[in-house]
Amino acid sequence: MESLSLAMNGRLCRFKQGQTILEVAKENGISIPTLCHLPGCTPTGACRVCLVEVSGARSLVAACSTPAEKGMLVSTETERVHKTRKLTTEFLLAGGNHNCITCERSGDCALQDLAYRYGLDKLRFEKTPQPHKTEDVNPFIIRDFTRCILCGRCVQACQDVQVNRAISFGYRGPHAKIIAGADVRYDESDCVFCGQCVEECPVGALVEKKSKFLGRVRDVEQVRTTCPYCGVGCQLTLHVKDGKIIKVTAAENGSPNKGRLCVKGRFGYDFIYSKERLRNPLIRENGEFREASWDEAITLVADKFKEIIAKHGPDAVAGVSCARSINEDSYQMQKLFRAVFGTNNIDHCART
Repeated sequence: MESLSLAMNGRLCRFKQGQTILEVAKENGISIPTLCHLPGCTPTGACRVCLVEVSGARSLVAACSTPAEKGMLVSTETERVHKTRKLTTEFLLAGGNHNCITCERSGDCALQDLAYRYGLDKLRFEKTPQPHKTEDVNPFIIRDFTRCILCGRCVQACQDVQVNRAISFGYRGPHAKIIAGADVRYDESDCVFCGQCVEECPVGALVEKKSKFLGRVRDVEQVRTTCPYCGVGCQLTLHVKDGKIIKVTAAENGSPNKGRLCVKGRFGYDFIYSKERLRNPLIRENGEFREASWDEAITLVADKFKEIIAKHGPDAVAGVSCARSINEDSYQMQKLFRAVFGTNNIDHCART
């Protein structure tokens, strides 16, 4: 296969046929800022922040949507490029309520990073009035349209990544917004509250309602773990502050979910702190429950199984494996019943 290469900022960069300038830059450690680009989805070139200069081109081109070509001369840090990115950032800041003081994404906001990078401590343009009110009626997600930059990442996350197709672009011009269904509330639409839109929002337009004001990115520790809700084994990132989980996101490169989660995995962590949660084994005696050690409880269960099998035979017992167990536990469960107890009376609650 013919070797393909281009020059980027004076460096020789090799690439594969079909790659974009942005992909080539990332593979070669060259930073090109972007707001709308969502890896794995069709590039839109909507935000115009990733513009670069290509020798021979009359205008700047979007690195996320422009295919790399053999012999191309690309410059990502020219004065013309920086002036354009700075102007674009100014327009975006003027187009909404981007007050970082009370924003949940402060310290973890792509637009804030751009404003800081280009030293935008004051705006030359008047702020555009926002016609759409914040939506705060569902239990999971706050939609603040005054902070939305219409990058389209949430739409791609919903339609192309999760394939729920619950949200899309609506209206035109200054009235443009991201709509759910025929512009209804999230809880009245086809939204399943997987939260993928929140995960991909680069600014503070979409926020987890339960975690608001509980801790910013600099305050939390991130812990990798496995979702407990089923046997798929989705990888989670727990955001922990003062020993308590305040938010859950998907592990971007974790298998098998690859940055995706369902509503239970992302928002269903409250049970951990339930006062009704069992913390020790309980044994019933004279109609009352008493706490017991694990050794005592396991011994009691084993003795009861032996007693029943000895009296009525192995087919007198049956087991149901829980869908919240990992696959290895379900395998061991059926081995226990088939190989140890001697019965095929074993089932799985997800089978039906």
